[in-house]
Amino acid sequence: MRLKSYAIAAALALTTAIAGCSTDGASRMFSNDYGSRVDAGYRIPTVPISKVPRKYHRQLVRYETAEKPGTIIVDTNEKFLYLVQPEGTAMRYGIGVGREGFEWQGTARIALKREWPTWTPPREMIDRQPELAKYASGMEPGLRNPLGARALYLFNKGGDSGYRLHGTPEWNSIGKAMSSGCIRLMNQDIIDLYNRVEVGAKVIVI
Repeated sequence: MRLKSYAIAAALALTTAIAGCSTDGASRMFSNDYGSRVDAGYRIPTVPISKVPRKYHRQLVRYETAEKPGTIIVDTNEKFLYLVQPEGTAMRYGIGVGREGFEWQGTARIALKREWPTWTPPREMIDRQPELAKYASGMEPGLRNPLGARALYLFNKGGDSGYRLHGTPEWNSIGKAMSSGCIRLMNQDIIDLYNRVEVGAKVIVI
């Protein structure tokens, strides 16, 4: 097992060297993946990634867990989302989380995946912000939509938890607690996560 671990680390280190990425340990960063792109007819703006702390850039990292590959673990304290990979690694994404009073913890599963989803504010949010009443039947998809380019819908034993993993154009909110409870990622990161994760995947929010 020790030789196998050394081989994995060496392979990751070689991949990093080839990519010309700046890393620590066996991590591999993807900081060049945050440019502008056209997706389903929408042009997603470039993220000025140099202004986002490097720890919140998408990267492959060492991560030991008993959970099987494909599981998502959200660390709301550290503001990281981990997608568990084989051989003791995980793809790590920087996130923004719910501000005080809107935090959520627990275990759920991804029941639905949507590209450029419609956003419908919950009744409680409309009560707090009456100006959102115009979206009671749903806000059309687009760059201004709070769910961004993708949304993963979390369901638990009681059904729809009301919480989402979703995109945001507000890159400066990553690493902070300021949303209304849902977990937000940069649009480029939620697209990457969306393409990697399957419906039915387990999600643990801690």
